[in-house]
Amino acid sequence: MLLIRGRVGGTGLTGTLYERGERAPSYRGAPDESAPYTWVCDGFYEVESGGQRQQIDGRELHIAFEEPLPRGFETKDRAIEAAKEFLRTQFARLGVAESDVEIEVLAADDVE
Repeated sequence: MLLIRGRVGGTGLTGTLYERGERAPSYRGAPDESAPYTWVCDGFYEVESGGQRQQIDGRELHIAFEEPLPRGFETKDRAIEAAKEFLRTQFARLGVAESDVEIEVLAADDVE
């Protein structure tokens, strides 16, 4: 299992990549169990009011979260690239340049 995290201005979003042989979550909308790699991560977007308050690059935003977006992939490289693209896109929805998003890929065992 890998954790793939995007960070900008003190805020991070982390998703999970389940690897070949690991049991990915099963719930309505989860990808076909035969996919060897499964990426799961919440999406988010800015709302006028309500939601959760977040500080990003000195701006206070109200953020609403979407249900996790599970996606299945045939290769690990494609899954990681799609995860990175997904994370950059979430921050871009808040007006953050995709190039400003720092991405890290961590083995779940390495995270405290």
